[in-house]
Order: sequence, then structure tokens, then C-alpha cells
Amino acid sequence: MAKILVVDDDPVMQLTVQRVLEQGGHVVALAGDGQKALTRFESESFDLVILDIFMPGMDGLETMRLILKRTPGVPIIMTSGRPHTPNPMSEPDYLTMATKLGAVSALPKPFKPATLLTMVSDCLASAGKQAVPPRPGQDAIPNS
Repeated sequence: MAKILVVDDDPVMQLTVQRVLEQGGHVVALAGDGQKALTRFESESFDLVILDIFMPGMDGLETMRLILKRTPGVPIIMTSGRPHTPNPMSEPDYLTMATKLGAVSALPKPFKPATLLTMVSDCLASAGKQAVPPRPGQDAIPNS
């Protein structure tokens, strides 16, 4: 069982990811934006962070930078509903950029619950944390 912070500005996405992770045996805390995530880090410790890139106010990349500055080594999974292979003339591949800037892994939305749980398990294992084996799931988590 791991304590995981889910940071996403979409309440439906928050609750969906929370449900999947809790069914997988994890303890989940939620934050609706980067500033709220940083506030939670001041008073709590987390084994893993799942962080959306595109949020109003402080975006996920800046939030990740500040989290890693405060808590080096905490594994972070970045998510995004933007196309995984965008047109290089219009915008960069933000998920790849996130992994180059410190995220352990990147997960494009929509994703299946089993994919999320496997990625969480792999990230926790690579960080030396105890992980719960993922449970297979059928439904996709929505794009957001």
C-alpha cells in the first residue's frame, strides 16, 4: 500500500483515479491544482505523485519542479489529455518533456485502469516502495 497524491484540475478525473487506486489497495489524497499540491507536501509525505500537466494557474511541469526541489526522489507520473505525438510545428511532446525534466513516467489520457495500476506498481518498485499488485480493469479513464 502506498500513499499517492493525485493532482488534476478535473474533479471527475480526480475521483476516477482515486477510485482505481483505492481499489488497488492504495491510500489517495487529492489536489485540484499545483499550489494545493505544494501545500499538501508541506504537511504530509507521499510515496508517489500523479500529476496532470495542463492545469490553470501553476501547470504540472512547474509543480513537478517545485515538488522535486522540496522532496527529491519522490516518483512522479505525469498525465496529459493532449495528443501524445503532437504536430512538431505547433507544440512539443509535453509527456516526453516531462520525463526529461524529472518525471519517472508519463501516461497519456485516456488510459485503462490496469495500465494506471501497472505503472504505479512499476514506479513504486523502482523507487523501492512497497506496491500492491495491480488488478485488471476493463474501462478506460477519460480524456481530460
